[in-house]
Amino acid sequence: MQIPLAQKLHNLPPYLQAEANRRIASMRAQGVDVINLGIGNPDMPTPDFVVEALYRAAQNPRYHGYPNYYGIAELRQAFAHYYKRRFDVDVDFEREIIPLIGTKEGLVHLTNVLCNPGDIVLVPDPGYPVYRIAAILAGADVYAVPLLEENGYLPDLDAIPAWVAQRSKLLWINYPNNPTAATADQGFFAQAIEFGLTHNVVIAHDNAYADVTFEGYVPPGFLELEGAKQVGVEFYSLSKTYNMAGWRVGALLGNADVVQAVARVKTNVDSGIFTPVQYAAMAALEGDQSWVAERNRIYQARRDRALDMLQSVGIHVTPPRAGLYIWGSVPPGYSSMEFCLKLLEETGVWLTPGSGFGEQGEGYFRLSLAAPDDRLDAAVQRLASFKA
Repeated sequence: MQIPLAQKLHNLPPYLQAEANRRIASMRAQGVDVINLGIGNPDMPTPDFVVEALYRAAQNPRYHGYPNYYGIAELRQAFAHYYKRRFDVDVDFEREIIPLIGTKEGLVHLTNVLCNPGDIVLVPDPGYPVYRIAAILAGADVYAVPLLEENGYLPDLDAIPAWVAQRSKLLWINYPNNPTAATADQGFFAQAIEFGLTHNVVIAHDNAYADVTFEGYVPPGFLELEGAKQVGVEFYSLSKTYNMAGWRVGALLGNADVVQAVARVKTNVDSGIFTPVQYAAMAALEGDQSWVAERNRIYQARRDRALDMLQSVGIHVTPPRAGLYIWGSVPPGYSSMEFCLKLLEETGVWLTPGSGFGEQGEGYFRLSLAAPDDRLDAAVQRLASFKA
């Protein structure tokens, strides 16, 4: 029997990192020592006090049943306290926050609650692939908004055609940026708010890397700006800040109507975050934050060593001020995919080809700093000796 699949699945590309992991697993099975610098999966452990909070809560049988659909009030309050402390933003924990089972699911839900088939989603190019995939799943059309190096990888919102803006329901922005590691100031966020108000477009800011920063840089948050909650929302994730990628905890904050629409979807399609994980997330948000600076110092030292080596062999890179990635130029004569595959086959090092993030990513690669020091150093040495 031939199973008929929904038409939209034919437009759904394989997820780049999943396909890469298959190839890497095959090489490792053949005895190849592969160093995977293709994914931003924090390699340092979750803080002990967070693990201990999980352990204590998991010992309580009360928390073994279905969790609160909207997240326990204490966790929503912890997110609100974090936003006040970090961004000086007041967020109503009752109406303007919904915890997520990782922000990835929230990105998909948001697109579904805002878009009908034929609506347009404005997706940064290069950008996190889930923005585009979420639009495809919602039956919406994608309009790629170029992020160009000469513009500091900020979108030119004035260049979006009027007919596109008229049909658009959602604009994705993401700073500090994945994959380019670019940053944005409050002036850009003000432009995005004005664009949203003018064209009746919801602005969604993916703020996953707000607290992975170098040299004292403090990125602003989208919700800091006047009018932000009128037109948009912000996603915040514990994955990168607290080394909790596998724990799957994040939140959607901002415009109450949008947040509650996503909450309505979630109450119908999932049963919430395991309650002990919620208590651990509370511990992360409200516990000792001093260790974050030391963790960032480690990432910064890795960044500096990688930059020195890459620049010494003539690979053009822009030093990042935040995030887990170095965005570099592919040597002449190769496409992004050709370069990354050749590097993998000849040295056992995997970088993410920029083309996997969109058409404008062609000619670049992304290198993740989320690897133990010895493995990162070995990978960069292999890259330096690679004969392109």
